[in-house]
Amino acid sequence: MKNRRLLAKAFMALCLAIPAGSALAAKDRVTIDLSGEPSSLDPHVQWNPDSYYIYRNIFDNLLTRDDKGDIVPQIATSWKYLSDTQIQFQLRDDVTFHDGKKLTADDVVYSVKRITDPKFASPQLGQFDKITDAVANDAKTVTLTTNGAYPALLAQLVKLSIVPKHVVEAVGKDAFNLKPVGSGPYKFEAWQRGVSVTLARNDAYWGRKGAFPTAVFRAIPDAATRTANLQAGASDLAANLDGDLAQQLKNSPRAKPVPVLTERVAYLAMNVQKEPLNDPKVRQAIAYAIDKQAITDGVLGGYEKPALEMLTPAHEGWVDGIKDHPFDLAKAKALLAEAGPKARQEISLVTAPVYDQRVVQALQQMLNEAGLKVKIDMTDMAQWLRRMQSGPDSIPQMAFSRWSCGCQDADGVLFPILHSSSGWANAKDKTIDDALDGARQTLDKSKRLAFYKTVHERIASENYIIPLYQAAVIYGAAKNLEWTPTPNESIFLNRMGWKD
Repeated sequence: MKNRRLLAKAFMALCLAIPAGSALAAKDRVTIDLSGEPSSLDPHVQWNPDSYYIYRNIFDNLLTRDDKGDIVPQIATSWKYLSDTQIQFQLRDDVTFHDGKKLTADDVVYSVKRITDPKFASPQLGQFDKITDAVANDAKTVTLTTNGAYPALLAQLVKLSIVPKHVVEAVGKDAFNLKPVGSGPYKFEAWQRGVSVTLARNDAYWGRKGAFPTAVFRAIPDAATRTANLQAGASDLAANLDGDLAQQLKNSPRAKPVPVLTERVAYLAMNVQKEPLNDPKVRQAIAYAIDKQAITDGVLGGYEKPALEMLTPAHEGWVDGIKDHPFDLAKAKALLAEAGPKARQEISLVTAPVYDQRVVQALQQMLNEAGLKVKIDMTDMAQWLRRMQSGPDSIPQMAFSRWSCGCQDADGVLFPILHSSSGWANAKDKTIDDALDGARQTLDKSKRLAFYKTVHERIASENYIIPLYQAAVIYGAAKNLEWTPTPNESIFLNRMGWKD
């Protein structure tokens, strides 16, 4: 902690030495510091935060959520169910891509079929694979067909970006990722690998235009440096700060902390197909060994809330009254003793710099105190993603993770993490599979809730994953930046502005 504060002070001093006009020069540019660079700018590939923050400004979706969390029109102006399995959308006719070509129903159909094509192998496939067909009825009308009723469809479509068919087909997947073309409020300008992504305002945008002609997203892995940049006036917004750094900003003349409880749940992921985590007693011991309240209060400064299930109250499918294992170190030790010698083999706990390493270290300490031998394995985010979403053979023994679907629906969280068809999953539990399938196939809210209750109770009894806390995102912002963060962790540039 002392070293980090010294680094922050040193960096701030360096920034303060920069001539005044270069840091705050112009109000025509907003500078946003993220914890890492995007894994992808193709919206049909990754949707991790550092990618999502950026490409969500380049592309439009069929639907979006407003600042209150309600699903509202974007490219679609209206929609109606033709049956339980068919929904028809009317589209705007005044939208053009950044190359000047008009967006039509063919682009919407292409985008749907691209992300749902198993050969494309999108990590988001599990969010959209209930869609079996997309048809352009005319230039302004699209009909989607689902395999059975799909109650989470609208919630998922807020994440499905519309890409230009003519560009993607002409240049191919890899080239499109390097120079994406969308229809959103900002246009891609440059990607300096490992350093920054620059966007330019789309002055021809059909909707609310951005306040900033230029936006620069920088990769700044160290949170103390992100904070120092704000205090020095070298940036305008910083993501993923911790409670200690937020406290520093409370007394800053230039910056302020901006916290928000999100729909993201932090959890301990385990590969229950690998020893010793294939033993229910070991998993139960892990559940008893973790003091969630100590993590949220002692490590994170009270911004987060302990989680009893893998959802938050902001999700459709959250069930009140689910019971988890209370912290009980004696029970944890006793269960590990019962499990025998295999419980003493080394376990790798995989993490990446984007995550708060104080939490990872606290987990390691708690588990080792109970009698396990946990070793932290640090990797970069791209490698973390590859290992976590490649099936049971590749998924690490243990990993710290935080999950948000951006959709505020249980299907977007529980299905990819737990259903045996997903590359993220390894539990292979028929009871969970059947319940998740059932919840996908009814529009009856009470029936859906009953299915999800089964899933929550099964997680609590089998400990396939350990929910830890409802995550807060703490942003730091320049005092003259007007912006209200939302639970779904979107940074919409055209919903920001400068305060006079």
